[in-house]
Amino acid sequence: MNAAIHAVEYHLPAEPLSNAALARQFPDWTAEKIEAKTGIVNRRLAAPDECASDLAVRAACKLFERPACRPDDVDFLLLCTQSPDYLLPTTACIVQHRLGIPTSAGALDINLGCSGYVYGLSLAKGLIETGQARNVLLLTCETYSKFMDRGDFNVRALFGDGASATLIQAEPADVGDGRGCIGPFVFGTDGRGAENLIVRRGGTRHMAADQANAADSGIDNARDPAALFMNGPEIFTFTLKAVPDCIEKLLAKARIDIGEVDLFVFHQANSFMLEHLRKKLQIPVGKFVYAMEDCGNTTSSTIPIALCREASNGRLRHGSLLMLVGFGVGYSWAAALLRWCGPNAPEPDLDS
Repeated sequence: MNAAIHAVEYHLPAEPLSNAALARQFPDWTAEKIEAKTGIVNRRLAAPDECASDLAVRAACKLFERPACRPDDVDFLLLCTQSPDYLLPTTACIVQHRLGIPTSAGALDINLGCSGYVYGLSLAKGLIETGQARNVLLLTCETYSKFMDRGDFNVRALFGDGASATLIQAEPADVGDGRGCIGPFVFGTDGRGAENLIVRRGGTRHMAADQANAADSGIDNARDPAALFMNGPEIFTFTLKAVPDCIEKLLAKARIDIGEVDLFVFHQANSFMLEHLRKKLQIPVGKFVYAMEDCGNTTSSTIPIALCREASNGRLRHGSLLMLVGFGVGYSWAAALLRWCGPNAPEPDLDS
């Protein structure tokens, strides 16, 4: 059996954060300047009592409204988040219960950010193609807004909250032109970049530390160690090096040329970064996806949100070859090819 995507849905919280609102707080920036720099006009923020699991449940319920799958059909739940409801128990266990997924199903959390969706697809593929599962529900859900300092323009201008739900199912081995619908994959990790996108408090490393302890560790004591810190220039430098190399390795592994890819769906970090990558890789504008204008950078959910939107607007067709690329916090990166046979894709015109 091969693993194939059968449905993708997403959910965004109700509360908007517009460029106009940010410009009022940060008068050195206009709404137009923020949009030009980031490609973002609005972000959605979770309510104070709304957690990542709540967003994930809503995304999954949208998916279950489709005829493709019911909760009873799911035999493994993968949940990707870096803003879990609790340090323990696992958020996937909470979501399993809330969705009514059988107690015979496996469930686990994946603590990854911007590369998390691609990693999750690889785990789902492994579970299915080794016979351990037939219907895997992959959820991504993030509420970075819970970590953001209201005075930190850099993170507030970029990040929004959101969740996605993807159903990956077993298919006969001849689906996807005999090559499978998901894969191959290329992965990368460089923990030297951990300090450049980090929330220092919340785990056990600084559990008993105060601001003075943080300063002794080389941390800027003007910053709250419980808030999200991002070193934007270092992240940008890392991305421009890691992503092209990752893509080159993936193309070599698949033995194809970059021109054979129909659509490139990169993690939606910001438009400035994406444009640099697109131009460096010489990818035509018509083959490149931008899907962050009204939701911001939703970390692990950016790629599935883009997939859902591209499928709904008819841009994806059965058999379209996609390249998915995630990169960011960790540092962690991953790329995969995907032969689309998912929802809302028009059937091929056999007469053409």
